[in-house]
Amino acid sequence: MSNLVEIRDLHFSYGDRPILSNLRMDFPRGKLIAVMGGSGCGKTTVLRLIGGQIRPQRGTVSVNGEIVHQLDTENLYRLRRKMGMLFQFGALFTDLTVFENVAFPLREHTDLPEEVLRDLVLMRLNAVGLRNAQHLKPNEISGGMARRVALARAVALDPQLIMYDEPFAGLDPISMGVTANLIRNLNDTLGSTSILVSHDVQETFAIADYVYFMSAGKIVAFGTPDELRRSTDPYVKQFVNAEPDGPVPFHYPGKSLADDLGLGAQR
Repeated sequence: MSNLVEIRDLHFSYGDRPILSNLRMDFPRGKLIAVMGGSGCGKTTVLRLIGGQIRPQRGTVSVNGEIVHQLDTENLYRLRRKMGMLFQFGALFTDLTVFENVAFPLREHTDLPEEVLRDLVLMRLNAVGLRNAQHLKPNEISGGMARRVALARAVALDPQLIMYDEPFAGLDPISMGVTANLIRNLNDTLGSTSILVSHDVQETFAIADYVYFMSAGKIVAFGTPDELRRSTDPYVKQFVNAEPDGPVPFHYPGKSLADDLGLGAQR
């Protein structure tokens, strides 16, 4: 099976602060691949590199055979039309109705007649169970519903690639389960490739075909959810079992408290 997205020998840093190091990842067509790890490990940065928002210092990110950071603005926008993005917390337009939020990418990127556009939007909203909420504003629906509207908007253009940035954050258990099932079903129905960034183990393992575990900007483990559940790797065990002690430290790396307080040289 060919890969829709390939990352090879990738290095990225913000100034002198390294974020990603020697990254190599494959995202096969039609599969749902999760990228997991603790906060600050570089998961969302991977999505930003794939979308061309930032450029690597070294290495390549290719989507459908095109190296993203080598594209000019026109071709980058062309490539992005084949991508859908579910932002963390939805990022809906608060002044637009549910209908108009989903219609927005269709109005921006197509010249469809209004009748056809209306039918497409209603079908997308029906797929996420919110067709009858089309006239409401985002502040008139729940957080879980808003995430489902954002999901309908993300797939409005039938993208080849759908990226999800922490889609379960802030949701109650029922909404989490509904959202997880929608992500899996939409991936299978549309035949898309999905990249799911998350730290929610239960929901992600239930729907992912394959999982990459990241720590400190590197891939530390990878495999199917079943393989990772059985893993003896200390990083995976700490994360999957929510253990406070392990390879992932509590404190951000740097000087000790004693050094910061000027007590390092005292005895």
